Amino acid sequence: MLTHVKRSVALMTLALLLASCASKPPVSLVTPLPPVSSHPLPGKSHNNHETMRGVWLATVSRLDWPPVSSVNISNPATRNRVQQKALTDKLDKLKSLGINTVFFQIKPDGTALWPSKILPWSDTLTGHIGLDPGYDPLLFMLDEAHKRGMSVHAWFNPYRVTTNTKPGTVSELNRTISLNPASVFVLHRDWIRTASDRFVLDPGIPEARDWITSIVAEVVSRYPVDGVQFDDYFYAESPASTLNDSQTFQKYGHGFASKADWRRHNTQQLIEQVSRTIKQLNPDVEFGVSPAGVWRNRSHDPMGSDTSGAAAYDEAFADTRLWVKQGLLDYIAPQVYWPFSRKAARYDVLAKWWADVVKPTNTRLYIGVALYKVGESSKNEPDWTVNGGVPELKKQLDLNESLPNVNGTILFREDYLNQPQAQEAVSYLKNRWGS
Repeated sequence: MLTHVKRSVALMTLALLLASCASKPPVSLVTPLPPVSSHPLPGKSHNNHETMRGVWLATVSRLDWPPVSSVNISNPATRNRVQQKALTDKLDKLKSLGINTVFFQIKPDGTALWPSKILPWSDTLTGHIGLDPGYDPLLFMLDEAHKRGMSVHAWFNPYRVTTNTKPGTVSELNRTISLNPASVFVLHRDWIRTASDRFVLDPGIPEARDWITSIVAEVVSRYPVDGVQFDDYFYAESPASTLNDSQTFQKYGHGFASKADWRRHNTQQLIEQVSRTIKQLNPDVEFGVSPAGVWRNRSHDPMGSDTSGAAAYDEAFADTRLWVKQGLLDYIAPQVYWPFSRKAARYDVLAKWWADVVKPTNTRLYIGVALYKVGESSKNEPDWTVNGGVPELKKQLDLNESLPNVNGTILFREDYLNQPQAQEAVSYLKNRWGS
């Protein structure tokens, strides 16, 4: 009972604190955007690009980096040395495997892995949102990768604010009210929705899209990144946890035949805005997206692929094929995470479909390959365990290299290179790609 009273008092104190803060909200710091032209500006010539051999390096939930145990090191200098050593060890291994590009997740949610004026520091580094780790992970990655002759693409999750909606997460977000910058969760609570049991931004709000664009502009204007990539989380929802954007649709959806068309328009607006902004700040920085492998199924659209998988157009409200046709992207990296034998979404069917899509355009095509499935037993996809998954991986890489419009491969994701079940495949990659 006493504990309950204490908790009630604490909650009342927090409510009063937030109420007093809310009367004078912090200013939302947004990087001024450059003027937007009516068409994307041309980037550099891509004729001399070497074949992409890339890997995604995820920081969300510390999946690939930093080491989970490093967050518990109380001495900041020691913690930073451990994190930096872990990253350089990874880069050395990637270099030995012949990997030439790292897609480094610098915005895993509503936090940053660089000293941003818009986002608070990521808790992946220290365990606490907004706590300065004492070094700049993005700059460190760029310096170390470039030293090794490797490119770095800054990977952003545009709309995700958190990976869960737990009370502890809400409390930590609310505590950022005293920080500069504070979390978007407290600065712009009216932009926040819940979907797939996460806090996300509502893509239908123009100011939210401006805010995302300003974050990309901050990075491109301050860092020598080789590229910027958005992943496939645009409208991220599940049947059990949908995004409630009914009021936003009422406000902004006039003139659209359906909410689905309006949602695709919103995603399109973001891609156009970010594309133009990057090209105006630095035409040499490449912009790409890594969408779900299926654009649309032929059963829904004669232009679609001969598949029956979840489609980006219909489920994430992302018309990825249109972005390629309009020249908004320097590259597209569809996640083709199935083997040749998976009838619903055959690897070869999708790789050839995408190769045909990019053929008349200047957009390069990198295929995302499911390293995470290699060596893992699967009832529906047994091919991944045959001889350690090497024959399936070889077929996929052979096909990529045989199709003239496929410019490379990206592996999802880095830590699977260290897993026991993938070691036969890692040896194969080293023999095939390594110097």
